[in-house]
Amino acid sequence: MENQTRASEFVLLGLTSDPHLQSFLFFVFSVIYFITLFGNMVIMIVISTDPHLHSPMYFFLFHLALTDICYATTIVPYMLVNFLVKQKTIEFSTCIIQMSLILLSAGSEIFMLSAMAYDRYVAICKPLHYQEVMNKLVCSQLVGGAWAMGVLHSIINTLPTLNVQFCKYTEIKHFSCELPPLLAAACGGTFLNKLVLLSSAVIFGSSSFLLTLISYIYIISTVLKIQSAKGRHKAFSTCSSHLIIVVLLYTTALFQYTKPSSASSFVLDQLFSIQYSILTPMLNPIIYSLKNNDVKTAL
Repeated sequence: MENQTRASEFVLLGLTSDPHLQSFLFFVFSVIYFITLFGNMVIMIVISTDPHLHSPMYFFLFHLALTDICYATTIVPYMLVNFLVKQKTIEFSTCIIQMSLILLSAGSEIFMLSAMAYDRYVAICKPLHYQEVMNKLVCSQLVGGAWAMGVLHSIINTLPTLNVQFCKYTEIKHFSCELPPLLAAACGGTFLNKLVLLSSAVIFGSSSFLLTLISYIYIISTVLKIQSAKGRHKAFSTCSSHLIIVVLLYTTALFQYTKPSSASSFVLDQLFSIQYSILTPMLNPIIYSLKNNDVKTAL
């Protein structure tokens, strides 16, 4: 009966139990987190202050940077603390809050990328109607919709998790309270939760990916019709940064959330999670600033 008592806290096993390796990882992830915060905040400040960047493309980039800051801040600070302490515990309520914020940030990010793909579609395929189609109201609705989908994705998965039975002593084989490893650590049946997670990941992930894919099919077909090589290069260069981010995020995140339990691997799960939740938010501002002449000029 004692073992089945509802857990008040969990133990996060993290990346390693080696003290020396923990000190090294603390330094590495501190640097990554600093670059993430600094890079995304610089992008947001530059877009806000430079009149040349007050366009729909950079409006979406501003909110992508905000999403990345939220995503990284939800995970990394607690991860850094656990590198320094012996007792790597997290309160049940804190764990649930962290999990819900991870789901919110991930959901918002993928739909923000879809909105950015639609913006590039209109800019390349309907350039004469760009200002009319991508007006302030439409841009605000697309960004608001992306955040709303993130909130919905979080609520759908968080509420069923509140009813999951955890043992008094529960170890989570992960560095954060991400939902898949959290469900794997449960004592009671989690079939419904896993079904909800898989369904929401497929519906939200595939719908946002489909919107992005359709936009790029039209973009590529339009660009290939451009006669001059210089014109084609210029059109593709406006999309290349976004396309790199989409590939980085979708390939790892979708596999992580839709793979069967039999395909689960402790090391692989950790690496994939680091890729889409920690490295991608750091790489976004770097890729956009390096690949975008307007941002480089503004900087």
